[in-house]
Amino acid sequence: MRRTRASGFPWVKVGLWALLPLVLLNLAVAFFGDTRVSPLSVSFLEQKAHALAAYARHRPSCLLEGHPELEPLIRDAERRNRLPPGLLRALVEVESATQPHRISPAGAMGPGQLMPSTASQLRVEDPFDPAPALDGSARYLAEQLARYRGDVKLAVAAYNAGPGNVEGRVPRNGETEFYVVKVLSAYERYRPRPPPRPTRPAPAAKRQARPAVSRAQGS
Repeated sequence: MRRTRASGFPWVKVGLWALLPLVLLNLAVAFFGDTRVSPLSVSFLEQKAHALAAYARHRPSCLLEGHPELEPLIRDAERRNRLPPGLLRALVEVESATQPHRISPAGAMGPGQLMPSTASQLRVEDPFDPAPALDGSARYLAEQLARYRGDVKLAVAAYNAGPGNVEGRVPRNGETEFYVVKVLSAYERYRPRPPPRPTRPAPAAKRQARPAVSRAQGS
């Protein structure tokens, strides 16, 4: 008796083809953004697609002109936005390891890892161009410092989690609390050290006057 081949829609093949765009998107983010992301991640798809499009627009000019060193740009952005010296540098180190082309698994872009909505709010047209990107990150961080009256810990937490999620304390969401510790630790390394206080010389011991010894007059 001949077996008839079961006729049916090839659901497995359709499923694999349907997953292909997802896998390609995540692999592109991992490769071009120098980050780790699961090929099957379904989170932040719109943001990751936006980041890749921004990267594609930026890359040709970058190949021709290159990028300046980040440290002078960071110092200028700190000074221009009246940030504590060393704070933006610490934040950028934690965010992107000072890599201008970094893309996060959530679609954050550039040295300060600006999300697409934040970059648009700050009017940063190219988040991978270090100068405007760092200035935008500095302005955003300065806004958080003003919001939390100079509290560096809360300002850094708001930079990571969003100001709506910081209500007088660092949110414990499995990410921000560790992020704040890393930034503050780097900030301790980069912040200028106050000049040492001049040491006063120890006061010289007062010499005790010896009582005059009267010599016996000869008789």
